[in-house]
Amino acid sequence: MADVERRTKRYPTDLTDAEWAVIQPLLPKPPKHGRKSGVDMREVLNAIRYMARSGGGWRMLPIHFGPWRTIYWSSRRFVRRLLFRTVHDIALMLDREQVGCEASPSGGALDSQTVKAPSA
Repeated sequence: MADVERRTKRYPTDLTDAEWAVIQPLLPKPPKHGRKSGVDMREVLNAIRYMARSGGGWRMLPIHFGPWRTIYWSSRRFVRRLLFRTVHDIALMLDREQVGCEASPSGGALDSQTVKAPSA
């Protein structure tokens, strides 16, 4: 049954297998010593993506993602380690390469709404 759930998406925010293949190497490796984590990191990321999209409260997280406290503290750990920024930057570079652009932009554009004049 778990294999069937893994192949099917429950929510539009669930990671696809291709997305997971890109993100998984960026996640921290489990510690070699101490207590093993009983949390599936893919489900944690699915839950975080669900929360970001739905805008609901942590306590309203559907139960099949796991305990809301576990998901919350995992998301805090990701933020502290800048993992969301890293995943975002790599995904952006991959998307740029897929459409035929260089991975990193060579220039940018600013207008008067972006840069405010100093108030003096």
